[in-house]
Amino acid sequence: MNKTRLEAFSDGVLAIIITIMILEIKVPHGDQFTDLMPLVSKFFSYILSFIYVGIYWNNHHYLIHSLSKVNGKILWANLHLLFWLSLIPVATGWMGEHNFAKASMTLYGVVLLFSSIAYFILQRTIINSEGENSVLAKAIGKDVKGKVSTILYLVGIICSFYYEWISGVAYFVVSMLWLIPDKRIEKVFASKN
Repeated sequence: MNKTRLEAFSDGVLAIIITIMILEIKVPHGDQFTDLMPLVSKFFSYILSFIYVGIYWNNHHYLIHSLSKVNGKILWANLHLLFWLSLIPVATGWMGEHNFAKASMTLYGVVLLFSSIAYFILQRTIINSEGENSVLAKAIGKDVKGKVSTILYLVGIICSFYYEWISGVAYFVVSMLWLIPDKRIEKVFASKN
């Protein structure tokens, strides 16, 4: 399998994830702006999750771009990532439906945490395949943003049992850390040309 097929499949799954999330937001029955009020928490949870899926889509592109070959381990690591990302619509829907309640914030954080772990596993699988001197290995470096994100997810999960607004802030901060695409791989590619 070449990397184009892997990227196309992953892009398709991510597009379906976004589609499922927006389909959870139903059109209000009334014709007044006030009829939109019950959708506010669903809309905000959708925005946050849309940003997260967009971040994964963007950075996944860079990961795949760094590949010279695809093997079975990479395929399974990629499917592992897609599995966790495919749970985002469920967590998003539950969180939006119940106005960011504690249990829903916990589930959302767990899904985000395991998505980030799966992304890390995919990174390491690619680095193991491509070598420690590969473009990706050089670009990732110490991966401070990845480590900070993991810590913030853990803080968010723990705080969701007590103060769900703190977990919301933690999840939002992580999304803002990654909102600007990770340029490390792009910079390494540019320096090689």
